Amino acid sequence: MRILVVEDDRLLNNTLCYNLTAAGYSVDAAMTKNLAKQLSMKQDYDLIVLDINLPDGNGFDFCKEIKERRPDTAVIFLTARDMENDQLRGFELGADDYVTKPFLMSVFQKKVAALLTRVSKQYGGDCYDDGNLFINFSEMTATLAGEVISFTPMEYRLLKVLIKNSQIVLTRRTLLEKLWDIDGNFVDEHALTSAISRVRNKIETGSFQYIKTVYGMGYMWIGGIKK
Repeated sequence: MRILVVEDDRLLNNTLCYNLTAAGYSVDAAMTKNLAKQLSMKQDYDLIVLDINLPDGNGFDFCKEIKERRPDTAVIFLTARDMENDQLRGFELGADDYVTKPFLMSVFQKKVAALLTRVSKQYGGDCYDDGNLFINFSEMTATLAGEVISFTPMEYRLLKVLIKNSQIVLTRRTLLEKLWDIDGNFVDEHALTSAISRVRNKIETGSFQYIKTVYGMGYMWIGGIKK
């Protein structure tokens, strides 16, 4: 699991990074909103620990940007702002937790572990299996109704993004950014449309529909609903 710590207090930032790294997570650090944005454009994070008051902006705006681009990224606000309206705003923006300073590091680590465990269970690790379609993303193998099927690396990446965000509408822009960020190659609208079409032709040959087109918005993984 990879975590981004966005906190402008250098001592607290270092303390958080040290303890989270010791707990076995891969951790990156940022002390400004601008650096956090740069890092999040290059790397997918499972969790962002986010201060609200940053020297070049605020965490609320950054949370909104992250959730629009990568709705699957979990966010924990970590701030001295303990007003009820601030907490409500944080949760309205999609935050998963809101921790006020000062706090006990041991309790915070338990919160992080519980949240990441929940995120991992929602995704189901590195495999997908609904009894009809099975995909092992680590080994890049797949079967449909027991028969071996093949996907290109980009198609595996596309499937992984869709499945990880099951029942969430992903805009074409979001998909393009995710595929481009990870693969390191430019993915245009035509390539995305072609990839969606190829994947559908491979997995929707029977009586199940997996990918729903939400016209005017994008695509959503619906997980093997009968046509």
